[in-house]
Amino acid sequence: MRIAFFTWEYPPVVVGGLGTFTYELTTALARLGNEVTAFTMNDSSLKTREILEGVEVHRPRLIDFSEILPEFESEEIRRSGTAAKFFSKVLVYNLLVSTKIANDLIPNEGRRFDLLSVHDWLSAMAGITLKKATGIPMVFHIHSTERGRTLGRGSSIIYDLEKKAAAWADRIVTVSYAMRDELVACGFPSEKIEVVWNGVDPGKYSPDRVGVEERLALRSRYGISNGEVMLLFLGRLTAVKGVDRLLMAMPHIISRFPNTKLLVVGKGELQEELLALSESLGIRGNVVFDFRMLSEKERTVVYAASDIAVFPSLYEPFGIVALEAMAMEKPVVVGARGVSGMREIVINSGERQCGYHINPYDPMDIAWGVNSLLSSPANMRSFGMNARGRVLEQFTMEKVAGKILDVYRRVVESKKNLGAAAGI
Repeated sequence: MRIAFFTWEYPPVVVGGLGTFTYELTTALARLGNEVTAFTMNDSSLKTREILEGVEVHRPRLIDFSEILPEFESEEIRRSGTAAKFFSKVLVYNLLVSTKIANDLIPNEGRRFDLLSVHDWLSAMAGITLKKATGIPMVFHIHSTERGRTLGRGSSIIYDLEKKAAAWADRIVTVSYAMRDELVACGFPSEKIEVVWNGVDPGKYSPDRVGVEERLALRSRYGISNGEVMLLFLGRLTAVKGVDRLLMAMPHIISRFPNTKLLVVGKGELQEELLALSESLGIRGNVVFDFRMLSEKERTVVYAASDIAVFPSLYEPFGIVALEAMAMEKPVVVGARGVSGMREIVINSGERQCGYHINPYDPMDIAWGVNSLLSSPANMRSFGMNARGRVLEQFTMEKVAGKILDVYRRVVESKKNLGAAAGI
C-alpha cells in the first residue's frame, strides 16, 4: 500500500508522544512492505527530503507569516499573542505539503497514493484539501482533542477543525476506548470511529539495554544514591499532566518513606511554578528537576534507573510514557479518572497487576498509590515484570501497525468497491 502520512512532529523534532509514535508507526508500516511517505514540518535546519529507515520523509521549509496572518484571521487568534506565530507555522506547513503533493509529486513525479493518514488537527487542513483535490481516501487519527488537552479552555477554531476533519474522513482511528467515548460525547460520528491502542518497540525499551553501572551513574548525576528510592515523572510540564499534584503528594510519601526522591523531567509552562511549589511544600531536597526533552536513549536510561514511574494525568487519551516505563519493567502509578487510556493499559488487580490506578485530582490518593508500592518491594518487582509482559502481549509496534494497516486496507477496499459500483 502507498501511504501519505501527515504528522506535525517527526524526529528529530519531537515535542511529546505523538512524534515518537508516528515515527515508530511509519517505520513499522515500511517493514511490513508498504510504501510510506511522511510529510512533516521543517524549521529550516533539516533536510527537505530524505529516507529514514525505509520511510521517505518530506519537510518543506516553513516561512513566517505571523506578521501578516492576523489581518486575515479571526479575533480569537488576534487576541492570542504569541500563539499567532504557531498558527502561522501550522497553516504554512499544511499549505506546503498539500501543494507539494497535488502540484508536484503526483503530476511531475507520477507518484500515486492509496491513502492519506492524517494525525491530529495539526495536519487536518492538508488531509481535507488533498482528499477534496484528489479523491484519495483519508483516515483521521485523533490522539487527543483540543477540549480535553486544555481542560475546556482551548481554541474553538481548533475544535471546529477537528470536527470538520472527522466529517471528511473515511475512518477515524483513536487511541483508547476512553477516547472513543469522549469523541462520541462531543458529537463525532460514532460509526466511523475505530480504536487501536498505541505501542512501543520493546527491543528499544528493554531493561537489558541499560547496565547497572549506567543506571548508577545516572542516579549519581541527579544526586540520588543507590540506597534511595527514585520516583520518576517524565512528560510535558503542563496542568493536564498533574505534576503539580504529584508534588503535593510528596510530603505524604516522604513522611512514611523519607529516603524517597522524585525526578521530574520535561519542559512546559509550569517550570517556575513547580520550583516555587517544591520550596513552599518544604520538599526541595527530595525533588530533582531536569527541564529538558530527553532523547529516546536518555529516556531508556532514566526509566531503567528509576524504581517507580508516576503519571497522574488529569486527561490522557493514551499515555505512551506509561507504556515506555512498563516496557522497561517498572511498576506504574497512573491517573485513571475521566478520559484515561492509562486505565486500559495498566492492570491494577489480580495476578497480572502491574501498577495502581489513582485519582489524579487528589494528592492523598497519589500518595496512597506510591506508598502501596513502597511498602512491598516484592510487589514492586513482580508488578514491573508483569508490566513488561503486558507490553509484549498487547502493545508492540508490530501488532499495532498490523491493526492500523487492517483499517487502512478496509478503507481502500471500500473505496475501490464504491468506484466499481459507480462504473469508475
